[in-house]
Amino acid sequence: MKYISTNRESPGVFLQTALLAGLAPDGGLYVPERVDPRPLEDFRNARTLPGVAALFLAPFFEGDSLLGDLAEICEGTLDIETPLVEIGQGSFLLELFHGPTAAFKDYGARFLAHTLARIRAEDPTTKPLTILVATSGDTGSAVAAAFHRRPGFRVVILYPDGRVSRRQAHQLGCFGDNIVALRVPSGFDRCQALVKQAFNDPSLREELPLSSANSISLGRLLPQATYYAFASLQHFKKTGRPLSFIVPTGNLGNGVAAVVARQAGLPVGRVLFATNHNQTIPEFLTSGNYRARPSITTLANAMDVGDPSNVARLSFLMERDGTLRGALAALSVDDATIEARIREGEHSYGKVFCPHTACGIEMLENERRLGSREDFCVVATAHPSKFDEIVEPLVSHGVEPPEALKRMLAREATSEALPPDYPSLKERLSRL
Repeated sequence: MKYISTNRESPGVFLQTALLAGLAPDGGLYVPERVDPRPLEDFRNARTLPGVAALFLAPFFEGDSLLGDLAEICEGTLDIETPLVEIGQGSFLLELFHGPTAAFKDYGARFLAHTLARIRAEDPTTKPLTILVATSGDTGSAVAAAFHRRPGFRVVILYPDGRVSRRQAHQLGCFGDNIVALRVPSGFDRCQALVKQAFNDPSLREELPLSSANSISLGRLLPQATYYAFASLQHFKKTGRPLSFIVPTGNLGNGVAAVVARQAGLPVGRVLFATNHNQTIPEFLTSGNYRARPSITTLANAMDVGDPSNVARLSFLMERDGTLRGALAALSVDDATIEARIREGEHSYGKVFCPHTACGIEMLENERRLGSREDFCVVATAHPSKFDEIVEPLVSHGVEPPEALKRMLAREATSEALPPDYPSLKERLSRL
């Protein structure tokens, strides 16, 4: 399997090259040269996420030396619980917050770290590999946890100062050692633009080996598709029906992962994107025109993205598959509605929701109001205790953090201020 650029101006490469590079030389995002539908019979004997993942990912690893290690990589990184919980007639919640940092980003970050470590072991260099990542909240801590104290790697995280939750900020700064957290006085889009500028700077890359752990990385995209495969197979085996997914999304990586699972022939129905008041994605799907704009600060801060990178992947997949557009939809949810869904969550569904999952719940309710009777699964992207300042006043009680999050919050945390300009970032990277 080779991977090609969404900009179509770079030659196809094998998986290892795409993983190490992050972005293609022409500035595009790597996508599989094809996604072949799989017969469901292939998965008949797979009963765990790692087992399904190894089967699902095998074609994407074809021709790469990592294929022989794939089953072991999946067993060692995707051994995180993924409960599919019924919350109503034909309505489900896929809980993806049971990993070490209590967010769905743990699945992809752990897989990527383990995979890159295997690659580096085969071809070690004298310089550490620097993982450069922009985060709107949860990506940075998941990547930090996955690479913390891993020999041969350094992680540099850029995050928008004052636009992540208090506990998210603490997580970003609580690692130390080979992890550097840089707070930038701007929105996420500026952080993301700085990271892309670094990847497109030949002089920097000659001096400093760089790789990405943002959702632009195939090492994030591919493993995230596996929990959609697993959940849809679980549901199909029980009911004989496909499962449509409602995915809270900002940079669209998690949403595109669901699309890849659908294109690979898994029993995935529609894929619906729930966003906050940042309306770039709904506008794109409604009009077909992409218009980036400055991000708006909302309660669902991890989705405060006005220029989502993975629109390039989604556009590419839609051009390649003319039937895809009819299976997609998006809804923008404002802060007042987010608050209402959190406030009513325990009464209506017996669950406390984080602000991002609340957007998905609103989209579920909107689909039901429109008369849809298909089976829906809302993706619960983060544990509500990560947003205690928002959630607890709305539900009128405390929300207990998971044990792993408690341990992180007990550590000291520190971060550095970084001006929102590229020369400042380049200078800081030169001092690693």
